[in-house]
Amino acid sequence: MTISKQVPESKVRIACLQMEPHVGDKERNLARSVEMIDEAAEANANLVVLPELCNSGYVFNTRAEAQSLAEEIPEGPTCRTWVDAAARHEMHIVAGIAERDGRALSNSAVGIGPHGVIGTYRKNHLWAAENLVFEPGNLGVPVFHTEIGRIAAAVCYDIWFPDVFRLAALQGADILCVPTNWVPMPDQPKNLPKMSNILAMGGAHSNSMFVAAADRVGEERGQPFIGNSLVVGYTGWPIAGPASEDREEMLIADANLSDARRKRNWNDFNQVLRDRRIDLYAEDLGANIIRGWY
Repeated sequence: MTISKQVPESKVRIACLQMEPHVGDKERNLARSVEMIDEAAEANANLVVLPELCNSGYVFNTRAEAQSLAEEIPEGPTCRTWVDAAARHEMHIVAGIAERDGRALSNSAVGIGPHGVIGTYRKNHLWAAENLVFEPGNLGVPVFHTEIGRIAAAVCYDIWFPDVFRLAALQGADILCVPTNWVPMPDQPKNLPKMSNILAMGGAHSNSMFVAAADRVGEERGQPFIGNSLVVGYTGWPIAGPASEDREEMLIADANLSDARRKRNWNDFNQVLRDRRIDLYAEDLGANIIRGWY
């Protein structure tokens, strides 16, 4: 299988916005997110990633508290504000938000383009006490087709599962955007990268796709967060970051998303998706393969 080299160029400037939300203070959090989006626009970014639950905060005491902070997509005030920012700057945004859909609550990532909301991802793998607050995702791993490339999303703990990367790659995703609230992992050696960073790098490498992960910093109701946002190239090596552990900052990375498609052929013999040995397991294990994207 040979992928045509006549692939349209998809050059983007990615900004991962590492910020410190405060639980329950939606007005402040939203205003700070817009300030950082404006700063990213000044740096000529056209794809911006914000942390998980960045408008509401993360550590909810009760489901009722989460319910009071959740919003509908796309009608809620947070989405409307981000839609206005994306239109003003002609950019794409992927950001974490507590989503309310009827009585259901989801830990979601919303994708927004210059002309409005382009899609929603709902976190499939809930971490710790999130299981008491949110329903597991029910939208699979959608890929949003945009003028700057094919964008998929995941949220935090989702990247502990290689299935998420692979489901996105099989649908032709060029980049996986990861709003996240990474927390310290047990027995983390001080002289090695964070486990979250290693997983992001491994998923990017084994699926030939870019990964842009925006984490938060600070401590919330006794829970610390580790920062270390990063952007990973399709080869698996970071092209920006990791960021600091304890301060807000913006990571900028220039990428040609088309490279992810071209380089899925690693050499004359190996293609990272074709080489899967689906004869060793049920062909429909976890996905219906979407063919023809290349």
